[in-house]
Amino acid sequence: MRLSDPGGGGVPFLGAGGAARTGITVSAEGGHHMAEEYVQSLARGLAVIRAFDAANPELTLSEVARATGLTRAAARRFLLTLVELGYVHTDGRLFSLSPRVLELGYAYLSSLSLPEVALPHLERLVAEVHESASVSVLDMPDIVYVARVPTSRIMRVTISIGTRFPAHSTSMGRVLLAWSPPAELEAYFSRATLERHTSRTVTSRAALEAELGRVRSQGWAMVDQELEEGLRSIAAPVRDRAGRVVAAVNVSSHASRTTVESARRDLLPPLLAAAARIEADLHATGAGPRTALPATGP
Repeated sequence: MRLSDPGGGGVPFLGAGGAARTGITVSAEGGHHMAEEYVQSLARGLAVIRAFDAANPELTLSEVARATGLTRAAARRFLLTLVELGYVHTDGRLFSLSPRVLELGYAYLSSLSLPEVALPHLERLVAEVHESASVSVLDMPDIVYVARVPTSRIMRVTISIGTRFPAHSTSMGRVLLAWSPPAELEAYFSRATLERHTSRTVTSRAALEAELGRVRSQGWAMVDQELEEGLRSIAAPVRDRAGRVVAAVNVSSHASRTTVESARRDLLPPLLAAAARIEADLHATGAGPRTALPATGP
């Protein structure tokens, strides 16, 4: 299976998590950039950073050029600039990211107080259900993990802060999509590739829209082995004071120890209670992501 991850290895905000990618090309996607406002050199520099991931922690100049679509000369200029700034190390042949790159991701996370608010509630939830719990936000077309308390490892890919997964095949992604405004949801469908990861993955727009309607109606989402065989997860929305869905919280378990029925019976009530506690703290502190998703459902 291919886990979509437009980011780089282990670097929050820029994208991470060791998920497989087919390459990073530089373009002005999104339709929000006026030609005179789009700084191509910045986009290229970020693409060079994102070329590195858990599967490719060290790259040659040629490999960076190939991954980014840049010429060797351009890739060399960007790499040497990043070396000079302290974001990249090199031994003369191989290049790798330096720990300083973390500053780029954690600058975002430090301004996003949601992780600090959510973490104690995730810890309490994990202690209660003895399964891993996480919080993520939507960065179309993916979800991005911003807080996590793991137990045993249940996926082939290591999940950490900054890990990205495709929204359509994850429980948190479906929660976040379900309460996205119509214009954003339409933009998602025009951009996303509803790729099949297992035999159970929903891959048609009509089927996914039906699932999202069910999520809005019941107030939570369950995904049964659609991202990876054996992985079952259940998620609930987290709303700000205005009632907008700003994040999702989930519990994930291996299918060998949790049936759909037991997940609904044993995991859902503690999950909903944890989501309510996170919301209460968000409301009290005014904390939350910088970009909130307006609620369109009940």
